[in-house]
Amino acid sequence: MYNERREQIRMLLAEKPFVSIKELETMFPNVSGMTIRRDIEYFEQAGDAIKVRGGARSTKFITTSKDDAITTRMQENVASKDLIARRAAEFLETGRSIFIDSGSTLQRMVPYVPNERFTFTTPNPMAALELCKVGLPIVNIVGGKLDRDYQTVTGMHAMRFLSDVNIDIAFLSPSGLSLKSGFTGGNYSECELKRVVVEKARLVVLLLDSSKIDKSLPYTFCHLDQVHIIITDAPLPADITEQIHRHGGRIIDVTKE
Repeated sequence: MYNERREQIRMLLAEKPFVSIKELETMFPNVSGMTIRRDIEYFEQAGDAIKVRGGARSTKFITTSKDDAITTRMQENVASKDLIARRAAEFLETGRSIFIDSGSTLQRMVPYVPNERFTFTTPNPMAALELCKVGLPIVNIVGGKLDRDYQTVTGMHAMRFLSDVNIDIAFLSPSGLSLKSGFTGGNYSECELKRVVVEKARLVVLLLDSSKIDKSLPYTFCHLDQVHIIITDAPLPADITEQIHRHGGRIIDVTKE
């Protein structure tokens, strides 16, 4: 039974980028949560997984130096990302200039945008097309080089475009969050664009699912004292929470609402 369980987990890690503890508890109802966590540690030591908050990320689908492609990220933590995206949409303000970042969580925010007068700016062509279907909002797409893997526009022309845009509210999504590095990503050009947005925005809202917590990628685009609202699906580490609150930031855990 012991070997069979771990073989099933190994097969899951070969098929999926992220396996949650809740998913494993459902698969193995007679096994304790502590035993499942030991199983995850076993696969981490074997090099098949990286233990993250809420589960494990398969090393087959991840590198430590760059982000996963958006097609991979769209399959991860779907339910949590949807809850986070829906809550984030509540911070939209009619008549404001809104920046919507690229990323799988931000993509899920678009269906919750009400048919009201907003001016959206986004580097994400797919999000721009979906926003156009809403009706009343004005949609600006950032011009520049299109990255096929990340489905985002970056580069010199994108930076130049944003320099002329006033941003009231920015919705951004990091690939990692740690106390030392802040909010990080694995694509330098994308993070460079995000840094400009953070500096320009009146209100910075970060959408963060639990798989990004206690994870650091090479490029920081936002420090803990620059964010106003974090929307997540799990408690943040105490030291990060303390820093966020010290600088007047707000943390919203959608699982506690």
